[in-house]
Amino acid sequence: MRRRAFFKAAGAAALLGTAAATLPAAGPAAADPAWNLLFQSWVPEIFAPLPDPPEHSPAIVIGSGFGAAVTALRLAEAGVANTVLERGSRWPNDPWREIFTGDDLPDGRGFWHRTHFTGVSKVPMTFASFGGVLDCTTYPGIDVWRAAAVGGGSVIFTGAMVAPERRFFDHVFGGTVEYGELDRVYYPRVREMLRLSPMPGDIYAARPFAHSRAWDDQVRKAGYQPTPNDSIFNWDILRGELAGTTRASATAARSNLGNSNGAKFDLNQNYLRYAEGTGRSAIFPGHQVESIAQEPGGRFSVRVSKLAPTGEVLGTRTLTCDRLFLGAGSIGTSELLVRAQATGTLPNLNEHIGDGWGTNGDVVLGRGASALAGFGQGVPSASRIFDESGLPLTLESWYIPGIPFETGALASLGMVLDPARTRFGYDAAANRVGLSWPTKNRDDMVAAARAVDRRIAERADALLEYGALGYDANALFTAHPLGGAVLGRATDGYGRVHGHPGLYVMDGAAIPGSTGTVNPSLTIAALAERNIEAIIRSGK
Repeated sequence: MRRRAFFKAAGAAALLGTAAATLPAAGPAAADPAWNLLFQSWVPEIFAPLPDPPEHSPAIVIGSGFGAAVTALRLAEAGVANTVLERGSRWPNDPWREIFTGDDLPDGRGFWHRTHFTGVSKVPMTFASFGGVLDCTTYPGIDVWRAAAVGGGSVIFTGAMVAPERRFFDHVFGGTVEYGELDRVYYPRVREMLRLSPMPGDIYAARPFAHSRAWDDQVRKAGYQPTPNDSIFNWDILRGELAGTTRASATAARSNLGNSNGAKFDLNQNYLRYAEGTGRSAIFPGHQVESIAQEPGGRFSVRVSKLAPTGEVLGTRTLTCDRLFLGAGSIGTSELLVRAQATGTLPNLNEHIGDGWGTNGDVVLGRGASALAGFGQGVPSASRIFDESGLPLTLESWYIPGIPFETGALASLGMVLDPARTRFGYDAAANRVGLSWPTKNRDDMVAAARAVDRRIAERADALLEYGALGYDANALFTAHPLGGAVLGRATDGYGRVHGHPGLYVMDGAAIPGSTGTVNPSLTIAALAERNIEAIIRSGK
């Protein structure tokens, strides 16, 4: 105990002091032509002229993340030509070029048209405005992280794809979706498409994953048995990183802002590629949807702005389609629907539009290690534990984003089965859709996750304690926004929006605020597989 007391202040001070000492000088505070020229020299592909989508399509899919990508492929396979609209760029991969920036010293490639960012490390950073891959949207009480790139969240997520337990799934969905159907058919279908697998032993034993082994050792000492996580990472590319045959990325703290060498088997490498391969699906990056409407004859109109990666608006158009599939993520889809309801362009939407939004119970935690051993920062999450001594929750092993050096800390991502929900609202004067996340919602989640993490630290005799400075829990953000157009309320049980035939919700907006203490991506994709199959089969 004396040893732990000795390190309590010293370790936390070292974390803060070293992080501050390595901060870059403040970068440009706005769009900067010199930076844009650098970005163009580093990633010329995203500056290529953008093609224009057709005036009319049988189907338009808004977004290109998990739900949207599944939808585009299955429509195309069924013979339905579709147009995929994505506001972000289509980023390439390369084994040696730095396509994406890192969390430690990020530049504008990392963030969607903002000039500053303070992540879970609480180290503020500034940079030039650019059309980067992570959109951090600030609302009262919460920052929401979401994607702005072709491939959506698959480009910037941790890679862990886990199915919830039946009892928690049923608790959240209340019988709207039958768990056994997903478990038998749709979860396995997604796992096969995305080649999901747990971390192999040779990767787990490698030096960059010493923190994963230390995390597992600590939770075992505390009486838990870690469970391996299925992951979307391509383990052969990680082996190449370790062997020096490709630039280090997933083994060197690169994940939240993209993996330059394609270490993540993201949607650009599977669903979206397969959809385009049919010849019946076309993807249009740089097209931001501003509003949607249904015309008297039944077809839909979609107003879009064509954007350069620098943020310049290259033009605006109105496209039409017979059927419209919303896959812009919980925030993007909800914004479009709430605005359309408020402005009367979709007048028959019901009272549940905008409701049921939650954070999936996200909490980031950091606890002291039991030994200072030089952990490295490999990013794929190896394992998780479950606890229901209070609110049911999962802790996943994580890395320390933004601090690529020894901190004496082991990070966890907590996902709490929290009942807190809020609702989107509309500000007519600003034509803006927003939400507010009450302090009590954050406090309840933090308390539950912190109690488990501190118990592990105590039982494992952790050297360092970060709680005194607030580093052991950070719930001011979510990377898993869910809800706003919930299945069985705003839509029927398959995503058909009530009141507007031919309009569908296919993404995380359909999920009532939680996926039952696990990462949402697998459930979002599985529900999209289920729902689009039913829609295609029925013809409506």
